Amino acid sequence: METTSQAVAQAPATEGGQQVPSARRTVDGYLQAPFPWYGLDEAFTGPRWLMQVGTAADGAVEHGSIGHGDEPSVRNEASEDKEKFAVVVTVAANPSRRSADGTGLLEATSVSSAAWLAGVGLLSFTWPGSMDHSLRDDWLDQQTETAWALADDLDGSDWSTLSLPVDGVPTPFHYRESEFGWVLAGSTQEGVHVGAYGRGMSAYGLGFAMIKDIGEYA
Repeated sequence: METTSQAVAQAPATEGGQQVPSARRTVDGYLQAPFPWYGLDEAFTGPRWLMQVGTAADGAVEHGSIGHGDEPSVRNEASEDKEKFAVVVTVAANPSRRSADGTGLLEATSVSSAAWLAGVGLLSFTWPGSMDHSLRDDWLDQQTETAWALADDLDGSDWSTLSLPVDGVPTPFHYRESEFGWVLAGSTQEGVHVGAYGRGMSAYGLGFAMIKDIGEYA
């Protein structure tokens, strides 16, 4: 799925490698989306924070992420003090269509798109403990390709089915776990696909709901 912004759902980093606090992130991109945003439902009472949106070649907002719980930093998977977080990725359900300027076709989005964005998002906060810093980019490239291959085979043995409520309606999700955390993806009745990833917070008790006013996150 081609987007003009980085497709990894993470906070921008400063020169020192620290994550930029969510208070500095803008809600403007979210407000420009022609589709509803999703987050965890009201059963989750912890912190919620904006991450970033992704846009198509014509500038249209196609996806974005909302964080819940602890704001994750890049950790190695062997860390004992992992943060507890869940990130919900909303992806507009679009067919293959012409770009606004008529110069080409925009790629269609699907549940696989949500699964890939969630998988890559989880990787963005993972650092293999045995790996040298200089090799992490190569590792990320390899793992990103793996995440895409997994997302392109949602009926494969790497995925199981998990039923979770979406706006109160039991909804099937594709679900998988790894040493880095968990990833899931499914669709809603509101014309969007929902992906999610997390660590330290069980996916089995989660529920999703449409965000009534994303402007409250500003």
